[in-house]
Amino acid sequence: MERSAHATFWSRKLEGFGRGWYKFSRNPLSIIGLIAVLLVSFLATFAPFVAPYPKHAGVFVNFAEASQPPSLRHLFGTDVVGRDILSRIFFGFRFSLMLGVVVLTLVVPPGVILGLTAGYFKGTWIDTVIMRITDIFVAVPPLILALAICSVLSPNIFHAMIAVSLMWWPWYTRLVYGLSSSLRNEFFVQAAEVTGASRLHILFKEILPNCLSPIFTKMSLDMGWVILIGASLSFVGLGVQPPKPGLGTMVADGRIYMPDQWWITVFPAFAIMLVVLGFNLLGDGLRDLFAVEEV
Repeated sequence: MERSAHATFWSRKLEGFGRGWYKFSRNPLSIIGLIAVLLVSFLATFAPFVAPYPKHAGVFVNFAEASQPPSLRHLFGTDVVGRDILSRIFFGFRFSLMLGVVVLTLVVPPGVILGLTAGYFKGTWIDTVIMRITDIFVAVPPLILALAICSVLSPNIFHAMIAVSLMWWPWYTRLVYGLSSSLRNEFFVQAAEVTGASRLHILFKEILPNCLSPIFTKMSLDMGWVILIGASLSFVGLGVQPPKPGLGTMVADGRIYMPDQWWITVFPAFAIMLVVLGFNLLGDGLRDLFAVEEV
C-alpha cells in the first residue's frame, strides 16, 4: 500500500512537471532565456579552452594590435593595449556568474529562515523585530548601500559580494514572510500542530516546501539583477579590478574612446544585456512552469 501511494505521488509530480515543461517550451522567450543562460554558463565554465586568446584575460600588452576593429582575427576587436575583447568577455562571464551564485548562496538561507520564522509567529514580538529590521534595510536604496560599503572597504570582487549580500536578503525575508503567514492557517499546518509536531518540523517540512516555487523563480530573476548591480559597481571602479576582465570595468574603460572605437564598449555592454535578459526570460518561464505544477 505504501509503495503504491509513493508511486502515485511521483507519478503526479512527473505529470505536473510534464505539463509545466510543455507550457515552458511553448513560450519562445523562455526557450531563448534558457539557451542564453546555458550558453553563458558554458562559456564561463570553459573560458580557458574556448577563448581565442586566454592569455589576454590577465596581464597582457600587444601594442602592435591595439585598437583594431572587429575582424576575422579578432571577432570583437581589441582594446587600447591590444587585448582580444571576445576572450575577455568570456572570462568576464565567470566573474559575473560567480558574483550571482555566491550572493544568492549567502542571502537566500538567512532570508528564507527569517521570513519563515516571522510569518509563522506573526503578531508576536519575533515578527515585529525581524520585519522592522528588514524594513530598515529595504528603505536604503540597494545600489547606494553597495556603493557605500565598497567605498569604505578596498575595492575588489570579494567586497562587492559582501556589499550586494548585505542589501539583498530582506527581499527574500519579505517574500517568504507573506507566503508563510498565509500558510500558517492551512489545515495541514494545523494538523501537524495537533499531532505534536515540533516547530522546526512545521517550518521546514510543512511550510517551506510550499514556498519553494516562488523562491526558485525569484532566484532566477535576481541572478540578472545581482549581475547588473555587480557590473555597476565595476563600472565605477568598486568591483572587479584590472587586469581582471570585469564586464562593467570593460564598459567603463572603453567609454572614453567612443564613438571612434565603439567596439571596446558596445560588445561588453551587449554581453551584460545578454546575461541579464537571459535570466529574466528564464525566470518568467520558471514562474509559468511552477504555476502549472501547483494546479
